[in-house]
Amino acid sequence: MEDSEFEKSKSFIAPGIIEYTANSIVFKTILGKLTGNVSVGAFDAGQALGGRVSPFDNLIQVIEGEADVIINGASNLLKVGESIVIPAHSRNAIRAKIRMKIVSTLIKNGYEELS
Repeated sequence: MEDSEFEKSKSFIAPGIIEYTANSIVFKTILGKLTGNVSVGAFDAGQALGGRVSPFDNLIQVIEGEADVIINGASNLLKVGESIVIPAHSRNAIRAKIRMKIVSTLIKNGYEELS
């Protein structure tokens, strides 16, 4: 697995690294590791990822537009600059009422019992 598609130690503007595609959802991985990943997603208006359950925590940050993040049936409308953690083992969906871009940070490690 490649560590990154981006040059390290060089700044970039997250919303600018991904473009919208009509009637689609597009994700681009910034960092991909065995312990988790950071991705940027672009959702066209009306598009949704839904009905899934992940065994891992997922931090969602809205960087453009608005996101409706539904966790165990509860709707959370997020605007630019707002974030939410989708807890591990929660049924969730992410919907775009208008075009939106998000940063998704999925943590796959650290769920072992701590002593």
